[in-house]
Amino acid sequence: MDRSKPLSDFFTAIEKDGRIGTTHISVYAALLKYRLDKGFVNPIQVFGRDIMSIAKIAWPNTFYRCINDLSNYGYIKYYPSYNRNEGSTVYFPDKNSDY
Repeated sequence: MDRSKPLSDFFTAIEKDGRIGTTHISVYAALLKYRLDKGFVNPIQVFGRDIMSIAKIAWPNTFYRCINDLSNYGYIKYYPSYNRNEGSTVYFPDKNSDY
């Protein structure tokens, strides 16, 4: 699989989606970078602080609003863990994966 395809597909999908702003794009790109660093697995286990650092987001409320929006809009599936010692799960919509 072409590893740049998910980002390209995301940009194609959001082209006409007025709900998506620059912070959403930053969070999605940070999630993809994190996924790439972890061997391009699906799903990934993430901690908000790690993604916030990559996305250059300082406020947790902003991050959680954006990641929840991305999940609600169907760009990812996000399952928060609510456990500070266990990362939340993020699924990417791949042809080979079924949430």
